[in-house]
This record gives sequence, C-alpha cells and structure tokens, in this order.
Amino acid sequence: MYFMRPQGVSRSMLHWSLGTQSSGVLFWSLCAPGPTPRWRGPAGGKTLAMRRRTAGVASADHLVPRLIARAERHDPETVVRVLEPFVLPRRRERILEVLDLRLSSVAVMLDSPYDPHNGAAVIRSCEAFGVQTIHVIERERPFLAATSVARGAEKWVDLERHGDVASAVRASRDFELVGTHPEGELLPEDLAAIPRLMLVLGNERDGISSELALACQRRVRVPMRGFVESLNVSVTAAILLSSATRGRPGDLDAADRLRLYARGLYFTVDRARELLADRCTLQDP
Repeated sequence: MYFMRPQGVSRSMLHWSLGTQSSGVLFWSLCAPGPTPRWRGPAGGKTLAMRRRTAGVASADHLVPRLIARAERHDPETVVRVLEPFVLPRRRERILEVLDLRLSSVAVMLDSPYDPHNGAAVIRSCEAFGVQTIHVIERERPFLAATSVARGAEKWVDLERHGDVASAVRASRDFELVGTHPEGELLPEDLAAIPRLMLVLGNERDGISSELALACQRRVRVPMRGFVESLNVSVTAAILLSSATRGRPGDLDAADRLRLYARGLYFTVDRARELLADRCTLQDP
C-alpha cells in the first residue's frame, strides 16, 4: 500500500505504527511538534457502519438472485430435459466437473458477521474450495454481503440463516463443530481428518459468542510468527478451508447434484425462463 508524502514533510518525519484503536489496522503518524494527525485504515467502527449502507451491499433476502428462485421453482429434471440441448458440451462438462468435487461434509458457520465485505469474501472462499453450505447466525443484525466482492459466488452456494445459536447448533447436529481460537489444539492440516466438519467463525468485533463456543467440540488455530495475534475472518476462512478440503472427494448426494446442475444450466441459457414457460404451457391440459 502506498501513500503520497505530504509536501514539506521529510521521510524521517514519518513512521508506521500498529494501531490498537482500529482493530489492529496500520496507520501512519506525522512525527511533528504538537497534536499528532493520523490516518486510519478502513476497519474503524464508523467505516464498517458505512460499508453496511454502501451500494452493492445486499441482504440475505436479496443476495441470492431472483434467477435462482425462478430456476428452482421448476422440477430439476424438467429443467435439465428442456435446457440441456441448448448448452454446449464443454459448458455442461465444466458444470458437472465442478459438482463432482462439491462437498457437503464441510460447512461453515458465521456468528453474526458485521462487515459485508468479509461476509462476501467468506462466501467466495466457500465456493472456491467447493463448500456448498454456509450457516449464518443473525443474532444482532441481518447478514449483508458485498456482491462486488462475492463476484457471483453467491449463485453457487446455499445460505442457511438462523435467528439464534440454538437453532444453528440443532441444524448442525450431524457435524463436529470446530471453532477458531488463537490457542486451539488443532492445526489447519488436522481438519482434513474430520469426517463431517462445521468450521465456526466469529465476527470482527466479538469473535465467537460464549454460547456458540461452548457448543464447539474442538478449536483450531492458524499458526503465526508475527506480532499480530489474529487475522481477518475472511483470511482465516480461506486458510482453514484450503486445509479442510484438501484431498476430500466430492460427496454431494444425487438430489443436490441434480438441483445444482439444473441451476447451472439455467444460468447458462439466455432465454431459460421463456423456454421453461413455453414447455410448461405445452404440458398443461
């Protein structure tokens, strides 16, 4: 990251510090007599609040495009039968290749995330590493994500929302909950050996709530050797998901695989809605 040096200020008058008032964000200070003016990075509380109101930030209700809702109104077998002939073989092969590697045995749980950029980045990491489902606990605020950061990944993952910790834990009873913690007993590479893993991530301000932490069977840490004691939640997610998914074979069940294949075909065909509407009209008595 580069900054212009103010006119009349020598290089020796500038220094870098690790700010503690802005969640560990780097800022620079002018070493000059009198009050010290400071520039702070983008993680201050006011900036986070502004991020939740900026253009391109979508709530969970609007995050999944209406396109998906339209696609999944139809029986997936019908969608495949009608749309598959309009899709080039190489595109069909690419969709199926990705779905063959998709995972239901690894999922992510976000505990009341605040920053929509972080939420979107976690969604993008889940899609990149083949994780199909994200559980979001909306304890204090609705989940928001910046679509400019998600870059279309939101079309491919499934978002499950919970109003409290108890309902999220009930929905995860088939998984082992592993929370992130700087003193966790597990290392990232240990996650690959957990048959059904729910990776629990805290929010930017408070981490994992005490109630949810008690529900976690084990904890995992990301080894670090610098002065900082934590990483951005989206960076942590990417590091841990890379390790947790390494070497796992795809394990979607047939129904989910068909549903997502139909979704992919719907995204690919420009006139999918009209084609399906015509087909349904022809089938009506």
